[in-house]
Amino acid sequence: MKTEKEKMLSGELYNASDKQLTEERKTARTILKDLNDTCADQINLRKMITKKLIPRSGAGLDIEPPFFCDYGTNIITGDQVFINFNCVILDVMQVTVGHRVLLGPHVQIYTAMHPMDHNERAAGLEYAKPVTIGNDVWIGGGAVVCPGVSIGDRCVIGAGSVVTRNIPPDSFAAGNPCRVIRNLDNGISK
Repeated sequence: MKTEKEKMLSGELYNASDKQLTEERKTARTILKDLNDTCADQINLRKMITKKLIPRSGAGLDIEPPFFCDYGTNIITGDQVFINFNCVILDVMQVTVGHRVLLGPHVQIYTAMHPMDHNERAAGLEYAKPVTIGNDVWIGGGAVVCPGVSIGDRCVIGAGSVVTRNIPPDSFAAGNPCRVIRNLDNGISK
């Protein structure tokens, strides 16, 4: 029989009130408080706390507090990732972020989902879908990335966009719902 955590990580319905999951979220909240209480000149302390929160992070992960997530352990980042102020990553399932990714302020990345059936919701059940963000992606401030979405390499997502479906590589996409506006040719600087 699967644990609730195993169900969560496999995309099945699970009970978020499970004791193990509750304890893991409490641990993450404690680490987040430590991170969010740091001052701008405490760079080494921030790096140490960030590595504790997101152990599968690449070199040069830079998070501007405040930052919020569910677990941290379900986030994987490449090298040279920048996460600006007030970002939220609901990492109920794996969130994979490539190399040299920029997240603007107030970007929100969700993997958590709730059932459409009201009885399942009332029973406290939920499920999740993973999110993947490719290399060299810039996500503008206030954008929301919904569960199950993949954003291809070298994309730019416009500020305030709500990304509800996959975005192919080398695209500028924006809007609500987010859609591809145009293809980005290599070498374009603005």
